[in-house]
Amino acid sequence: MKKHKLSYQLKKFDKSEQLVLKAKREIPFEIRLASQLVLDDLCFSWNKARLEENINQSIDENNKEAFESLSKTFNSYIWES
Repeated sequence: MKKHKLSYQLKKFDKSEQLVLKAKREIPFEIRLASQLVLDDLCFSWNKARLEENINQSIDENNKEAFESLSKTFNSYIWES
């Protein structure tokens, strides 16, 4: 597991205030990974729902060309290994 890294920043304020030292801790790898997985899942679900809506709309409109192109795109969403 990675070591936690700290980065320090010195900020100078007005002369009436003192020098402030702020420490920032990097976000842990596990949290970054979990947040990326959640975002990927949300995007996947949203894109799949939009494709389903467009496919249903093309079926309702009897648009065969749109249905075929959308169904080819949709196949990548339902493919299982």
